[in-house]
Amino acid sequence: MAEKDSVIIYSGGLDSTTLLYEERERVALAVTFDYGSNHAAREIACARHHCALLGIEHLLIDLAFMKRYFNSSLLSGAEAIPDGSYDDENMRSTVVPFRNGIMLSVACGLAEDRRLKRVLIANHGGDHAIYPDCRPEFVAAMGAAMQAGTYADVQLAAPYTHLTKSEIVRRGATLGIDYGQTYSCYRGGEHHCGTCGTCTERREAFREAGINDPTQYEE
Repeated sequence: MAEKDSVIIYSGGLDSTTLLYEERERVALAVTFDYGSNHAAREIACARHHCALLGIEHLLIDLAFMKRYFNSSLLSGAEAIPDGSYDDENMRSTVVPFRNGIMLSVACGLAEDRRLKRVLIANHGGDHAIYPDCRPEFVAAMGAAMQAGTYADVQLAAPYTHLTKSEIVRRGATLGIDYGQTYSCYRGGEHHCGTCGTCTERREAFREAGINDPTQYEE
């Protein structure tokens, strides 16, 4: 049996749920950060669901200061979220400044405190266009900082950095993941809106992967 040596940053979305299942034998702790996003409550419910299914400890950490002090349409209500694809200029409004840097710093501290060796994050190739803290250069620099800043030499693992979302869906399908119990929509409604950037990418991923999409969309 694999050693439980990892902390995973786990949102309850499609990508991090796939990584959770792929690494479940090594994950000792799944950490969800509530930074006040429009879709936080629905993602958190999905995260709790899957951690309970897998018997993985789940920790919810409040980062309310981000909503208070940072500007982003992702923190400003459903009506502030634009329609479009991730490569559209207007999607830059959904950037939450240095979000992954902040979350990785906390996760790294938790890993060292618990004497764990790795922190997992599920950024992927589709994020690169507008999210600087998802790009390979950021991952490499943050990984180096985490190693240099810990006695435990904590490693950052970001195995999806160069994968497309459709490739992630294919991997998850082989694991039997119920993607109907994941949430992505930036507007945070009862059902996915179907037209915001993350919904558009989600729909395209299932279509390109040739996998049935269980998501309920309003559009």
